[in-house]
Amino acid sequence: MGDFLQFSITGLTIGSIYAIVALGFVTIYSVTKVINLAQGEFVMLGGMIMFSLSSSGLPYWISFIITIIIVMVIGWVMEVAMIRRAKGADAISLIILTIGAAIFIRGISSMIWGKDQVRVASFTANEPIGIAGATITPQSIWIILIMLMVVGGLYYLIDRTIVGKAFQACSVNPVAARLMGISPKKMASFSFTLSAGLGALAGLAIAPIMFPAYDMGVMLGVKGFSATILGGLGSAPGAVLGGLIIGFLESFSAGYISSGLKDAIVFTAILAILLIRPSGILREKNVGKGGL
Repeated sequence: MGDFLQFSITGLTIGSIYAIVALGFVTIYSVTKVINLAQGEFVMLGGMIMFSLSSSGLPYWISFIITIIIVMVIGWVMEVAMIRRAKGADAISLIILTIGAAIFIRGISSMIWGKDQVRVASFTANEPIGIAGATITPQSIWIILIMLMVVGGLYYLIDRTIVGKAFQACSVNPVAARLMGISPKKMASFSFTLSAGLGALAGLAIAPIMFPAYDMGVMLGVKGFSATILGGLGSAPGAVLGGLIIGFLESFSAGYISSGLKDAIVFTAILAILLIRPSGILREKNVGKGGL
């Protein structure tokens, strides 16, 4: 029972990170229909920029806030300088653009920080806490709390604010939204900026327990995108569910079978689920389609 609880805690922690990354994919796709394969690099930048700022002597929480702002600006620049200029390009071309952006960011990061892993301090004291034969670190608790706060914050933003209503309008019908005075261009920029902020937040959360490096975003991006597809592309609840499923599968596979086979087991399970339900567990809602 102690092992089961430990693997569950680890799975929830890992799954929470994948869920946040997946929400970044959904945030951009909902408005622009662009699959941003540079999302993992936003996560990496969160950890690496935090390392530089905190090492320079800035107070920890000021470095935390500045890091998120910097990565959000990078996300905004990416949309304005690349995605907006490629308006009208097909989906494959846009995906290749984001892959190019990811490679560019990774290359610049390796030049700035080198190829070695770096260490970032935990949010608070990180002494393990014992729970019924299992242990959990305070940083893991922070990760889970951040995931819950992100989910709650996005729900409030999208469903309870004017900006959220404009976001939804551009997602359903950009032409009609433009006729109502809503700018799809501004909403697209907002989606990339928000997505970059979510990636930075995920990077900040995992940096103390997964030492950041210039290439850490590759696998995180793959797992986050897999969670998005598994849950249902365009579905925010599906992204969270997909992230948690992958986290639990990864943890229990490593614990009960083999850590070397965990990725193979996870992706095999994803393929099996998608064969049964190709559109994902919670498919995207087609709001406004097929109406008048």
